[in-house]
Formats: sequence, C-alpha cells, structure tokens
Amino acid sequence: MKVIGVIPARYGSTRFPGKPLARILNKPMIQHVYERVSQSEKLDGVIVATDHEEIKQVVEGFGGQVVMTRKDHETGSDRIAEVASKVDGDFFVNIQGDEPLIHHEIIDALISEAQEAPNAVVTAKTKIHSMEDVENPNVVKVITDHSKSALYFSRSPIPYNRSNQPFTYYKHLGIYGYPKQILNEFVKLPQSSLESAEMLEQLRLLENGYTVKVVETAYDAVGVDTPEDIEKVENILGGN
Repeated sequence: MKVIGVIPARYGSTRFPGKPLARILNKPMIQHVYERVSQSEKLDGVIVATDHEEIKQVVEGFGGQVVMTRKDHETGSDRIAEVASKVDGDFFVNIQGDEPLIHHEIIDALISEAQEAPNAVVTAKTKIHSMEDVENPNVVKVITDHSKSALYFSRSPIPYNRSNQPFTYYKHLGIYGYPKQILNEFVKLPQSSLESAEMLEQLRLLENGYTVKVVETAYDAVGVDTPEDIEKVENILGGN
C-alpha cells in the first residue's frame, strides 16, 4: 500500500489571509507542518496541495513537494481528490495545514489502522477534559462502537447524559485517511442531509454507508485560526 500524506494549503482565509506563509519562529507555518509530517515512518511521500504560486515557491524553496490545485474547491477532501488524480498512491492522508504542532505518531497510527481495515476511512479522536469543550459547538464530538467504527459526529454533546453518571466524551480530530477509491467516490456524492444540518462533511460518509474507523490518541490539535494564535504556538514550541 503506497501511502501519501497531503497537506492542503489554501492562501485565501477569511480570518487569516495567507495563513500558510505566517512566520512561526522564523519559519513559515507550512514548513513546520511539512517537516513534522515528514518524520512519519509509514508515509511514502508528503505533498503540499495549494492554489497559490507564492506558497508553491516557498515550499519548493525548503525542498518540499507541491501539487498545484484549482482555486474553487469547497473542501479539503476535494483538493485531496485532485491530488490523488495526479499522484500515484493507494491511500491518502489529509493533514491539516494549520497545525504546526502535529505529531507524526498520530499519522503512523492512522496508517496502521488502515492496514488492518483496508476498506475503511480512518480518522482520530482524543479525550475531552472540560465540560466547556463538551458544550462548545466548535469542538466536534464523536462516538464509536466496540470495533472503533464511528457511530456519529456532532457539534452537540453526544450522547446526552441523562443518567448523570461519569462519561468520557471524545473530540474528533480533523485528520483523515482515505483509500483512493473511497476518496474518489466520496467527493462525487451530493451533500447529505446530516452534513447540511451539522456542517460536517464526514457525516456524508456515514449516511452513505461507509465505515469510518477512529483511532484514539493523547494528541490534541492546536490549530492556527487567527494571527493571535501564532504567539500561543511559539510559546509551546519555545517550551513556555
């Protein structure tokens, strides 16, 4: 199984235009992500998928691989699918380009799960430690069955804890691994009703009967959504 890691890096961002090029400790953010992802022992290649010439030049400048993609993709999955149509590979891992603290171990764990379940999409979850996050609609929750397959993803707390007994909630992390065939099928499907309601594209997979395996990890994503987040990431990288 040839596995390719793909990092979508779109220049346009409503809250933070040019985000992939933002400097973090004197390196562009996309370089931090690329170098961390490249530490994976199970990836056969790492590619930045971008729609912007300046990002392409920066990535090539630090020795990275780039594929230029269309500007009109609505989701990261659509951009990954375009890369899959141009690059030889059996399995593609969609890695967020705004997580400069990504751990390569979570990527390797996803690939190991994919080798055990070759006909499934794989993703990840981590424990939620505060009720504030449980109730925050920007923190997506996931529940799974005993075989680690996703039952549902939601912005609401799931399940509703009517019993008031202690319960562990899980946050869904936005990293996905797709077999090439499933990726190509997925992006051609129309938006599903649950997806439209929750604004979560992974629900399109569940509504159409695909299996989504969920790997548990201690890693919790620290994303850069606004310029103010740069200082937070620099403090973590600097050991503060």
